[in-house]
Amino acid sequence: MKALKALSLIAFVSLATPLMAEDWSGAYAGFSFGYADADGPKGSGDDDLSFGLHAGFDRDFGNFVLGGELEYNRLSLDLGEGEGSLDSISSLKLRGGYDFGAALGYVVVGAARADSTVDNDTAAVYGIGVAYPVNDRLIISGEALRQEFDDVTRSNGTLDTSIFNLRTSFRF
Repeated sequence: MKALKALSLIAFVSLATPLMAEDWSGAYAGFSFGYADADGPKGSGDDDLSFGLHAGFDRDFGNFVLGGELEYNRLSLDLGEGEGSLDSISSLKLRGGYDFGAALGYVVVGAARADSTVDNDTAAVYGIGVAYPVNDRLIISGEALRQEFDDVTRSNGTLDTSIFNLRTSFRF
C-alpha cells in the first residue's frame, strides 16, 4: 500500500512540475526531405519527392520565438502537357511561434522564388510548422508550405504548389 501511495505521489509531482522552456535563440542549419505537389493550368501538374537545405536564426523572447530562414528545395516536377517542369523553389521566410516547452509551434510568411524550364517567378509563401529538440544541438521538425506562382508555365497560368517537409536541423 505504501508503494502505491509513493507511486501516486511521484506521478502527481511529475505531472504538476511545469515543463522547462527550451531556449530557441541561435543559428541553425540543416536539410529536409519531403513531398511536393503542383497544380497548374489546364489540369497540368505533378507530385514528387523534394530535397532541400535551410539555414536560419531564431530569437527566443520567453514564450514567443521570432526568426528568419533561407531555404532551398530541389524538385523534379514534370507539369505535363508541354507546360515545362518545376526544378526548384527558394524561400526567404519570417517565422514566429509559441514555445510550448518541449516543442515550438510556428507560422511562416515570406517570399518564394520558383525556377522552371519556362520562366522564373516570385510569390508569397506561407505555412505552419512544429519543431522538437532531440538534444542541445539536434532539432527535428515538420513544415507545410504553400505558394502560388504566375507565369512559370508555357500557358502562363497560375501554378499552386505545396511542400510538406520533414527537417533535421543542427544548432551552433
